[in-house]
Parts: sequence; structure tokens; C-alpha cells
Amino acid sequence: MQRKAVRRRALPGVAMLTALVAGVTGLTGCTETSSPGTTTDAKAGGSTVAPAQPGKYRNLPAPCKAVDAKRLRVMLPADESLTNQQREQLYAGTADASYDADRRVGCRWTAQTPSETRLLSVGFERVVSYDRATASDDDKARQVYVRRLTDAHLPFPGATATPSPPAASASTGGAPAAPPSPTGSPGGSPTGSPGAGPGAGPGPTAAPELGSRVLEGLGNEAYIEDKLSPAGTTAPQSRTVRTVFRTSNVIVTIEYSVQPSQPGVVPSSVETQDRVRQLAQALVERFND
Repeated sequence: MQRKAVRRRALPGVAMLTALVAGVTGLTGCTETSSPGTTTDAKAGGSTVAPAQPGKYRNLPAPCKAVDAKRLRVMLPADESLTNQQREQLYAGTADASYDADRRVGCRWTAQTPSETRLLSVGFERVVSYDRATASDDDKARQVYVRRLTDAHLPFPGATATPSPPAASASTGGAPAAPPSPTGSPGGSPTGSPGAGPGAGPGPTAAPELGSRVLEGLGNEAYIEDKLSPAGTTAPQSRTVRTVFRTSNVIVTIEYSVQPSQPGVVPSSVETQDRVRQLAQALVERFND
């Protein structure tokens, strides 16, 4: 009887000890299986890359209101015969068709006088990266800019070869082989005067050609194109200057064209480029505000 009672008393203690041992081993087994920390490491983002932040600009300005009225009057002189209502309509501009005003917008203006026709267009494009894990909005915008720079056949930034006004080389004088016409472009393109046309002057006073080139100090990166239509006996020459610059994730394109009515009149490269660059700088400041 006593032996049975002893056995009955010992059993609960043994069972309790066994349960404790089992619990400890089970506990250590859990800690051993979870110790590598695959889930915690995944939550900590050890092997993942945080997506790039969105671009600086989330929307675009109204293109037809992006250029101030005073600058428009300088770049697009109106015919004196226009009424006030016609002038207002001219400087109000015509917006380009756009299916997404937050991605691409533009505006254009046209001014005609008896002596010339001037055209101005401004376009904004906001670039968005759809895979920010590999490229930010700014990276995508730079890719778009570089593609346009390549299409313009201009060198990448970093090269020191920036065309200077060719008139400075005329002072070298003397040796005929050194300055054999650095002022002229290949193919006899004009340097600001009608060139070889009848009654043309000798050329020392010809305005310099600035040409197409990469620009510095305009947005994040910029370039300018300067194209003059071929000279003809009856057709007047027109000059078109285009500037493209990038500011963060927005690409801005400005195109300004001067088309004289009479042949023999060549629009100034310096004046046309200067007006375009001033407008471009004003737009950069507008984006920075």
C-alpha cells in the first residue's frame, strides 16, 4: 500500500520534469530554426533597394502664360495696323494639343509684318520613370536630353571645344594659310551677309556666326542649335534657333524663327540667339521659384 502511494506521488513530479524538458527542447528548437533571420532580414531590407524619389516637378506651367508680355513684344513685334484685340490675340498664343497636361504641353506664337515673319514656340515635357528601382525621374529625363543632343549631332558636355565668334581670327592677318576663312561655315554658309550675291560687300563687317553648341550655366544641361536656310537668288534666308535644356525631370524646348520677306536680308545670329537664351534663363528662374 505504501509502495503504491509512493509511486503515485512520484509520477506527477516525473511527468512535470519531462514536460519541462520537452518544453525547453522545443523552445531551443524554435530558436535554432529562426536564428538565421530570413524574415527579419527581409523586413530590414538587407537585399532590397529602396526606390528612387519622384522628380522635383509634379506638374507643368501653363505654356501660353510662361512668357511675360514684355518679352513677347520684343521677340514678336506686331504690325502697326493691328487692332488692340488682334494684338491681344497674337500675344495670347495658341496652345498645342495635349492629352496629358501634366506630362507634355506647348504654345506657339506668330507675328507678321511687311518686312518679316517671326515664330516662337515653347514646349515643356515632364519625364517620369516607371521603374524607380533602376532609374529615377531625373535619370530618365537625362536620357531623353542626351538622345536629343545626339540627334542634334553635338558633342557631350565636358569637351572644351566651344565655337567662338570667328571675327576674332581676322586680326591674325599675314600668312594666307592660317586664316583662310575661319569665318565661313562648310559649304559657303553665310556669316551674316548675303555673301557672294550681286552687290554684296567685301565682308569684314559681316556679323559673326555663333553656331550650334553645348551651353553652360543654363539649367542642369543645355544646348543650342542655329540653322540658316540656304541662300538663293529669289528666296529669302530664314534663321531658326532652338534651345533645349533640362531642369531636374523637365525638358524645355524653345524655338525661335525669323523669316525676312525680301532676299538679301540675313537675320543676325547674335541677336536671335541672345533673345532665345534670355527667354530660356527666364524660364529656368521660373522653375526655380
